[in-house]
Amino acid sequence: MDIDHAALIVIDMQNGFVNHHSKHVVPTVVALVERWAAAGRPVVFTRYLNYADSPFERFFDWTRLRHAPETDIVPELVEPTAAAHAVIDKPAYSLYTEQGAAIIAEAGWTDLVFCGIATESCVLKSAADAFERGHTPWIVTDASASDAGPAVHDAGLLVARRLIGRRQLVTTEEVLRELAPRLRAPVLE
Repeated sequence: MDIDHAALIVIDMQNGFVNHHSKHVVPTVVALVERWAAAGRPVVFTRYLNYADSPFERFFDWTRLRHAPETDIVPELVEPTAAAHAVIDKPAYSLYTEQGAAIIAEAGWTDLVFCGIATESCVLKSAADAFERGHTPWIVTDASASDAGPAVHDAGLLVARRLIGRRQLVTTEEVLRELAPRLRAPVLE
């Protein structure tokens, strides 16, 4: 992982996606965001916004996440979201909206470290899109979850191994090890 050219991408940590299957990941994501920001590295949040006659409504009859409070970022991440490099609103799965692609290109990030909800959809699709666009994607497995349950989370990770490579799936501990040199206190002379 090239920490000097990496951004942490926090996918859809919104009230409407946090339930009994996914709430366990909130403290892990909060801790990762705090440590990543403390290391001076950029954090980007995405927020999914459903809309009338969206493909989700047409194909799945799914009408949620159209309004607050469902669309709001979880309370534990409101402050870090306000301090983030960017917040990208998206109408579909991927981080790669026109705005998202422009932010990544302008910043020159090579490595994108993904966490959030849902592993099998928005996290996976964003990581696969990063792969296809020549970036190095990483999925933080214990900082991602599915609102559809652990079996669906595991299925997302299985597909991710096939799409972006098994070495691209990492744990929070591994990411923190990469950040460690940046988190050390400077030596006072």
